[in-house]
Amino acid sequence: MASSKCLSSKSSDEICNFPRDESHNATLLPWDRFSSWIHCICIVTFDLELGQAMEVVYPGHVKLSEQEKTNICYLAFPDSNSGCMGDTQFHMRIRQAPGRHPLRREHRAYNQKCPAYLQIQSGYFYGYVYFRQVKDKTIPRGYFQKSVVIISRLPFVSLFTKVSLLISPEYFNHGEASIEVACSEIDRWPCPIPGETVSLPLLGMIIQTHIPSNNSKTNGHSPNALTPTTEDVGVNSSSPLPGPLSVDGPASSLSVTVLPTPHEVNLFNCFSGVVSHIHLLWELVLTAEPLVVMASLPTTCSDMVQALVSIITPLMYCADFRPYFTIHDSEFKEYTTRAHAPPPVILGVTNPFFAKTLHHWPHIIRICDTPKSNSIAAHKQKLKKGTNIKMLDSKPGVYTQYQPFLQKDKAILKKLMKGMENKRPDEVQSALLRRHLLELTQSFMIPLERYMASLMPLHKNISPYKAPPSIRPFNPDDFFATLSTAGPQLTSGIKGDWAGLYKRFFRSPNFSGWFNARYREVTQKLQSLQLEALSDADLKMWVRGKQEVEVVDMVLRIRQRLQAPSDSEPILADTTRERLEMRLSDLVTCLPEDLRSVLKAS
Repeated sequence: MASSKCLSSKSSDEICNFPRDESHNATLLPWDRFSSWIHCICIVTFDLELGQAMEVVYPGHVKLSEQEKTNICYLAFPDSNSGCMGDTQFHMRIRQAPGRHPLRREHRAYNQKCPAYLQIQSGYFYGYVYFRQVKDKTIPRGYFQKSVVIISRLPFVSLFTKVSLLISPEYFNHGEASIEVACSEIDRWPCPIPGETVSLPLLGMIIQTHIPSNNSKTNGHSPNALTPTTEDVGVNSSSPLPGPLSVDGPASSLSVTVLPTPHEVNLFNCFSGVVSHIHLLWELVLTAEPLVVMASLPTTCSDMVQALVSIITPLMYCADFRPYFTIHDSEFKEYTTRAHAPPPVILGVTNPFFAKTLHHWPHIIRICDTPKSNSIAAHKQKLKKGTNIKMLDSKPGVYTQYQPFLQKDKAILKKLMKGMENKRPDEVQSALLRRHLLELTQSFMIPLERYMASLMPLHKNISPYKAPPSIRPFNPDDFFATLSTAGPQLTSGIKGDWAGLYKRFFRSPNFSGWFNARYREVTQKLQSLQLEALSDADLKMWVRGKQEVEVVDMVLRIRQRLQAPSDSEPILADTTRERLEMRLSDLVTCLPEDLRSVLKAS
C-alpha cells in the first residue's frame, strides 16, 4: 500500500480569517474542536500497482496505524460486481489499533450525558465514505476511482453522511484546498454536547441538528422541534429556527439543512422489504444472534445494519457490528471460520463470495437494492427456512430456522401495510415503526430495571464514615418470580413466551453490557450518596478518640475524591465539593503541626 502524504496542519486561523471565540482560547488549542467531531479525513485512490492506497490524511499530525490504514483503504471501495458508477455513499465501522490513548476529555463528557446507544466506544472508528467512479480515458484502467473517507468516533450516520455530501464533491472539483477550508470551519464548531441544538456552518450551508441526551423524553429520538427540511434563509432572517445560530463572518444568505437527529437512518426504507418479519428481527438483535445482511450495494447493506442495531433502542447493542464488511477486512478469518459457532456480530456484505463463505450462519437477510419496488408483495412473504445458496443468489428475504418467542403485533403491521398502499411518506412510516419498537423494548426492559432498583441497599445503610454498601447480586430466579405480577404484560399486549426470551437474553452480550452499565451507575450513585453524607457530617466530633492514622487515612480518602474522578467514579456536584473541602480543612486543623506540614507537602 502506498504511503500517504499529509496535508498541512495549520490552524484554522491561518487558513481563514475567522476570529475564534476568545472565551475558549485559554482551554482550546487548534484542532481541539475538529477532533471532538472528526478524527481525520482520508483520501483513498486506486494505484495500478498497489491497488487501493491512501493518498492523503488530514490534518497532518493525525496518526493511523498500518492496520487501520489497510482496513480503511479496502473498505473505502465497493466490494461487489454492481459497478457502482458515479457517486456512492456508505459507512463502515473498524477496530482501532490496540494501545491508542484513552478518549478525549470532550468525548468522556459526551459519553456521560448521551444515551447509552450513542456512546463513543473507545475501540472503534466509524468511516463515512463518498466513492466516485467515472470513465476516464486518460487513466490506464479507463476509470477514475477515488474515495473521501471521514473517520470519526461518533456514530452520527445521518450528520456525517450530509457532511460528506458537502465536502467530497468540493474536493473532486477543487482539490485539497477545499478539504483545508472545510476542516478549518469544522474546527470552529461547538463541541458535541448532548441535549443541545447545534448549528454547524460548512461550505456555505448550515447544518442544524439536536444531539440527544439521556434525559430526552424518548431517550434520544427525534424531537418534535426539529423537522427535516432544506431551505434558503438569511442568517438574520426572522424565519423561526430551533436553537441559536452561531455563524462567524458577515451575514449572508445561507442554505439551512435541519436534521431531526444526527444518527438515524431511514428506518422504514430499510425494512420495507422484510417488515412482516420485524418482530423476529427484533428478537435476533435483542439476543445478539449472528446475522448477515447481503445486498448488491454498500449503501443498502450499511444502512440496513445500522437500522438493525437501532431497533432495540433505548437498549445499547453491545455485540460487534460491521455495516460494511469485505473479504480483505483484518477480521475476515475471525468471523468466517467454521472451527467454532459464528460469533455474535451483524455483518453487511456485498461480495457474492459471502453467499458461500457464510452459508453456515444461522440467520441471513437478503435484500434487494430497491426495497420499495415490491414492498407490498414482500410484506406477504413467508419466512424462508434454512439458508439455501441458490435461493440466496436471487430471492430477497429472511433465511433462518429461528422460532420466535413472541407473537407478531398484527395491528402495527396492518397500519404499516395500509401506509404502503396509500403511499404514506417514509418519515411517517419510520416514526410509527420506531415508536412501536421503542415501546416493545421498553416493555421488555422495564421489569429488569424495576428488579435492578430493588437490589439497591436502603438509604439508612449508607454511613459517611464507611465505604458505600454494595448492591445485592442479580438472581435470575428472583427476577422470574416478579414476572407474574410485574412483567411485560403490564405495558405490552403482545403474547408469547416472555420468560423464554429473557433466558435467551441473559446469555447475550446485550444483557452483560446493560447489567455492567447499570451496575456502574448504581455503584456511582451509592458513592455519591456516601460523599454527600460525608460532606454533611460533623468530622470535628468524629475525630474525637480517633488515632492519628485513622484521621490521616480519612484526609487522604477525601483528597482522592476531590481529585479529577476516573470513569468509574462519580462527578462531584459543586456544592458537595465545597462542603468536602470544608470537612477536609476541619480534619487537618485537628492534626499536630508536624503532620499538617507533611500532608501539605505531599
